[in-house]
Amino acid sequence: MIRERMVSHLLNIDETLANTVAQKLGFQSMPKPADAAMPTRQDLEPAPSLSIVERGPKRFEGRKLGILITDGVDAKLLKGLTAAITKEKAVFELIAPKVGGVKASDGSWIEVHHMIDGGPSVLFDAVALLTSAEAMDDLVKEATARDFVADAFQHCKFIGYDQSAMPLLEKAGIAEALDEGVIALPGDEGLDGFVSSLGKLRVWGREPSVKLGKASEPK
Repeated sequence: MIRERMVSHLLNIDETLANTVAQKLGFQSMPKPADAAMPTRQDLEPAPSLSIVERGPKRFEGRKLGILITDGVDAKLLKGLTAAITKEKAVFELIAPKVGGVKASDGSWIEVHHMIDGGPSVLFDAVALLTSAEAMDDLVKEATARDFVADAFQHCKFIGYDQSAMPLLEKAGIAEALDEGVIALPGDEGLDGFVSSLGKLRVWGREPSVKLGKASEPK
């Protein structure tokens, strides 16, 4: 089988990786290592020059931020964040509970790109939650809004939020598992600081905890 053959080759590359893949595939036993053209070695030191994480992009340029907004969104905060994203030569898209748009804190009407049902966080490289206290009672009842946040956290993405969004973080089961990648806005370093941190693309240090289920289950 193709799966067994792939794992047999992985055994010649990294035994831990091979075992992990085999476990996820539900193997009851491991295949024999594939015949190698040359003797294999498992004693080589990691090479930083070959690391995707170490040599990955350091900027958010060309990436996309998904911004979940609601009625009553702080117009000044939203304008500042979108300006900072544009300055970074990145793009953003707005998501809301209703596809028509939202009414901001200054009374202006803001058109959005997605309704929350059709704009999951998997579409974006990072997300921000710019909500309002008055909209929160309805938002936390939306399973898709909860999933928007929970999935972003599980996928080790950066999440920016204003304080009104805390009940949504709680609903998503991550309020007690906040890390350096879940950032209150505008933040100590301002919105430019938040956007600058997005250049890391992922919070890889979070991965062990989400894999082990240390973050709470969504409520």
